[in-house]
Amino acid sequence: MTPKLPIVDSHIHLFPETHLKTLAWHNANSPLGTQHSVNEYRSATKSTSLQGFIFLETDRLSSITPSPPNHGWQHALDEVSLLTRIALGTPIPGEGHVPSDKDLCLGIVPWAPVPGGPDVLSAYMQQVRDRTGDIWAKVRGVRYLVQDKESGTMLGDDFVAGLRWLGREGLVFDLGVDARSGGLGQLREAVEMMRLVYAEGEGVTIVINHLCKPNLRLEVDDIRSHSEFLEWKDLVSKMARAKRTYMKLSGGFSELLPLTELEVDFGAIVDRVQPWTDVVFDAFGADRVMFGSDWPICNIGGGGNDVAWGRWRRVVEEVLERRGLSEEQKMGVWGSVALHAYGIEI
Repeated sequence: MTPKLPIVDSHIHLFPETHLKTLAWHNANSPLGTQHSVNEYRSATKSTSLQGFIFLETDRLSSITPSPPNHGWQHALDEVSLLTRIALGTPIPGEGHVPSDKDLCLGIVPWAPVPGGPDVLSAYMQQVRDRTGDIWAKVRGVRYLVQDKESGTMLGDDFVAGLRWLGREGLVFDLGVDARSGGLGQLREAVEMMRLVYAEGEGVTIVINHLCKPNLRLEVDDIRSHSEFLEWKDLVSKMARAKRTYMKLSGGFSELLPLTELEVDFGAIVDRVQPWTDVVFDAFGADRVMFGSDWPICNIGGGGNDVAWGRWRRVVEEVLERRGLSEEQKMGVWGSVALHAYGIEI
């Protein structure tokens, strides 16, 4: 069933062609090695009633310290300036957006040097404030992607103190861990990090990305009794015990086998995803779960820009139907949960 209310997409990335070489993961041969800005996003979502999106940082070349010989903060701050122009409706030629797109940008979650601790974070966020100016209120949180960082990163004293600082400043932290590629050890570390952060009270909101990237490719007769699934379930349930944690229904096409067929068996996809999403709803409750597309990353496994966004929306629709959610709960997953978690008023 198609959602009755416009959708808030809680997780998208944007990058114009002129910024490609500043992306840490950029490769000219990558299927994402071309511009993916608002023009392309509008094309991907053209058949949907979309209320707007929340932008997530795109993993720019960066470093905790602000100056050479490391990459510093320049590329991440240039990304902030790009989003500022989108949110203000003041494009420059070649960026792939138009003035009216400003209404789509509901929230901005830039990169930030969280492991640097409160002093470093404060200095960096002041530069973000200076860059955003009149639209500073749209900056709702930050992300420092930990899925590709050294073990122990999340447990550093400065990292934990940085998260507490974010809470005091009213900023959300987006947590990106990867159970399939990075291993369940990342989730164990995240659970311990949350224990440390919340030891002094639940002051920071943590929004967990992409179901923690579970291994949706496991081929077993009974996934619900498999040891990897059971440990993932236990760890996700522990994350949910903190009442200011949320989970995004996003990123599934990166963990499933790629879809190449013109005709897709959505029932089979939902059959594979449902054991994992059942855990999420059991642990977090519908009032702490939100829809996100992970565009344009979803295009790689989802069949391309013309179909991937709509395919993931349809998968989530069926997940919510099978879960038996009320209309009010569905409306929450499609939009109001994200707005509440990020403190966005529209």
